[in-house]
Order: sequence, then structure tokens, then C-alpha cells
Amino acid sequence: MSRFLNKEEKSKHITSLKSSLGNQVSILGHHYQEQGVIDHCDYTGDSLELAQRIAHLDSEHIVFCGVYFMAESAALLAKEEQSVYLPEPAANCVMSLMSPAYLIERLFKKLTASGRKLIPVAYVNTEVDVKAIVGKYGGATCTSSSADKVLKWALNEGDGVFFLPDKNLAYNTAKNIGIPKKNLHILDIRKKGDVADLEASKQADIIVWPGLCAIHARFLMQHIHLARENYPNCTIVVHPECTPEVVKASDAVGSTSFIINYAKNAPDGSHIVIGTEINLVSRLKNEHKHRIKTTPLRASACSHMAKCNPDKLYTTLHSIANNNATPISIEQETKTFARAALERMMQIITV
Repeated sequence: MSRFLNKEEKSKHITSLKSSLGNQVSILGHHYQEQGVIDHCDYTGDSLELAQRIAHLDSEHIVFCGVYFMAESAALLAKEEQSVYLPEPAANCVMSLMSPAYLIERLFKKLTASGRKLIPVAYVNTEVDVKAIVGKYGGATCTSSSADKVLKWALNEGDGVFFLPDKNLAYNTAKNIGIPKKNLHILDIRKKGDVADLEASKQADIIVWPGLCAIHARFLMQHIHLARENYPNCTIVVHPECTPEVVKASDAVGSTSFIINYAKNAPDGSHIVIGTEINLVSRLKNEHKHRIKTTPLRASACSHMAKCNPDKLYTTLHSIANNNATPISIEQETKTFARAALERMMQIITV
């Protein structure tokens, strides 16, 4: 598809190609994708919703518009005869790169060497090798919308929880379920974990990996203060990947789906200030422009989500049509353990 085409022309090309493939292909898109991609998705959602959707798809080909760990998760949950594609394999997640699998396993073994039964919990924003370690040691993945349930489950299953990689989600979730901040310990992973305070870890209910989401870490208290000053009657809703300070100063906190429903159910005339990725905020602003006012807490974009664009979507569909597309490939043992971690999450949230 020529890069000189305008948006409307590109959209027509994608629509035509998708139509020719019929029910052979299903396109999934995360809420943080740009509108030009979302327009062609059969299903949109947050990480949990899209993971749950996989089991109900019969298409031979699944195109996942998002970042790499999301497509990997889809490949883990897809049927053997299905193939999963990511339009841009270089679309990664900075947070997922903060938790290398070798270091996680090394530190997990150190933390459990005394015989302590730690249950690992990995946010889905992790690479498949990390999910495999979590599954191997009896743990589960979680999403921002399922974190409360999964963390409660993990605390009941063992002597403590090893939560990774998002420290902000860990603190915010712990607070939600009544675990005080003093019962959490952030692990020092410098020098390959050789300086980690193992004694302090023994005293903690939840041992936390020191990762974070760069997109949500951009939201600061100064942005909260400015919103309160500029829009005295606004309500502020943010994602739980924001810092605990920002979450505490906001009026509501929740996953992307929670934020979508919050805007949908807001009374007419409301003014909502939203702290999450800008594509979703812009979409909500457009969808509800005749009913409520929607403002970003600040414009914070994910550059990796932006790598999956209409051009890349078209190229992927074209490759599928010509039988030369490259699907996500995961080694079988890794797939078995990683899938176990994802399926354990699914079981926990249905209880």
C-alpha cells in the first residue's frame, strides 16, 4: 500500500483486503491503538478482555494490534491450528523489558532458598519467558482489572507473594485489598540482585519488582493540582499503573475498560480528566463530545503502541492472503508453563 495514500484511501484498501479474507481472519485491537487501526478491528478491549476473547475465536488467523507481549499471550491461548500475528514485531513494552527472565528466576530461588512458599504473580505486561517461570512455580498472571482477585488468591496460597514487574500496580492493588505499604518490600535488583536485602524480604507479605510503566509514570501530582485549579468541578480518573500518590489524589482508578465505562456512565454535563494513554482519551472525547467534557490529565503516548499502524495492518493482511505471513512462535515447554500461568488467572477470576 502506497505511503502517499490519504487515511480514507488506506482505510478502503484495508477494508477490501479484510473482506476478501472473510472469516479466515479476526482482528483484535487494544484500547491504546490509534483510531485508524481500531476502525478495522473485530474486537477491542483491555488485556483481560482480549485474552478472554481468544477462546471464542474460530478464525484460522488472528491479527493482534497491540504490543509484543499481548500477541504472545494470544498465541499462548489460541488453538493449535490457529496462527497469531503482530503487525509490527518491534512493538514492544518498556516495562516488560524491565524484568528479564533469568534475573527473576535467580532472585526467586534466592528468596525461596529458606523454604518459604512464595507465589509469583506476573502482570501480563511481561515477556513469555517470564510468564513461563511464573507458571512453573505455581503462580499466575494478572491484568489491571484482575489484580485484586489474583493477589488475594496468591496471599492465600503461600507465605507471601513475589509481584512483578509493576511496583505501582503492586502498591495500588495491595492498598485496595487492605495490605498496608509497610508490608511490601521493593526488591533491589542492582548487580544482578546481589545487593538485594533478603532479610527485609522475609518480613514482607509482598515482595515487589521495581518496574513501572513509563507512560503512566508521566502523570505527576503537579498535573493533578493543575486539573483541580483549572477545572474545579472535574472528576479525575486514572489507571492503576500511575503512582500511588497520583492514584490517592484522584477520584477514581481502574483499568482501561473501567475508564471507558466511567465515561459512558457519567452524568450529562460532567467533566472528566483522564490519566491514561492519549489514544484512549482522545477516543472517549470524540465518542462523548455531545454529552460530557473529556480532558487528558496530560498527553502521554505509547510510542510502541503507535508502531502498529494502518500500513502495518495492511501489510500483515496482505501477507496472510499470500501465505507468507510470519506468526508468533513460542517454544513448546515455554508455552506449556506460560499458558498455565494465564489459565490460572482465568480460573481465579471466574470463582
